Amino acid sequence: MYTLDTNAIIYFLKDDPQAVSILRDVFEQDVPVYISAITEVELFGFPKLTDREAAQIEAMIDSLAVIPVDSRIARTAGLIRRNYRVNIADSVVAATALFTGTTLFTRNIRDFRRIPGLSLREI
Repeated sequence: MYTLDTNAIIYFLKDDPQAVSILRDVFEQDVPVYISAITEVELFGFPKLTDREAAQIEAMIDSLAVIPVDSRIARTAGLIRRNYRVNIADSVVAATALFTGTTLFTRNIRDFRRIPGLSLREI
């Protein structure tokens, strides 16, 4: 089981060879793949997002399980933010991976590696 950071999706959609290779293997497995609702915000929040890019994002999200930010995730994210000085979006993504008990795929290992119990894989 896996959680995807926003940048993992962006690199995949931009046909980054490393991201495509890793995520294609993941998508071929019969396991849940999650994203945080905050990732949805980040993906659809780019000011220069084209209709074509929005459609690509929509198609990808349709194949993933979106985890809403409930009180439990929000409190965990708050602790992560306070204790490890991680920005709000990354703290919510990390809390989502911890909540789902999954490995977080990210290109941004540096910001997440201090969080205890968080399983990481660089994409």
